[in-house]
Amino acid sequence: MFTGLVQQLGTLLERRAGADQQTLVIEAALSQRDRVLGASVAIAGVCLTVTSATESAFEVQAAFETLSKTTLGAKSVGERLNLEPALRLGDALGGHLVSGHVDGVGLVRSIEARGDARHVWISVPPPLVPFIAEKGSVTVDGVSLTVNDVDDTGFSVGLIPHTLTATTLHGLADAAQVNLEVDLLARYVARLLDKGPSAGGRDGSQRQALTDGGWK
Repeated sequence: MFTGLVQQLGTLLERRAGADQQTLVIEAALSQRDRVLGASVAIAGVCLTVTSATESAFEVQAAFETLSKTTLGAKSVGERLNLEPALRLGDALGGHLVSGHVDGVGLVRSIEARGDARHVWISVPPPLVPFIAEKGSVTVDGVSLTVNDVDDTGFSVGLIPHTLTATTLHGLADAAQVNLEVDLLARYVARLLDKGPSAGGRDGSQRQALTDGGWK
């Protein structure tokens, strides 16, 4: 699990092709506990496993599913990447609970400067639209953000100066692709509602409770 609070920026040093996978070599000085073999690191919002590491770089393997369903397959050597090591029990939860399992790739629709901040609209794949709510949480390239507004095809967020400085989101441009992860709570509530009464007991009480609480 992660929080969506980027800890540092890494640089893609190398990508090596293999059978239905690629090995990515990333320059970053992870702490000793975060670079051990088998540790999890969110890379641009994608949870991957450390397979090798030194004090200045680490390697991960991205399988065919990851390469086809996220933006990692299109990253070029030299690109900067948002990094967040896995959350540990007792760590502060400053963002929101993030799994690192990308739900889809969004497309930047527009960027508007608001003083030192930016107002960004992102179009999302149609199946994800119902999972994004105004004032809810969404993860964009591994960054936990609050949704400002929604419409029929996407959502908008505000990027404050700190976010622009500490993450790769300062480099967003029109038509840029970004990894998206919807809020975990929204996903499971939708699943319960989709299953109907069978998901809430024989009398459908759980579904009715959710409906009464405003989930339609």
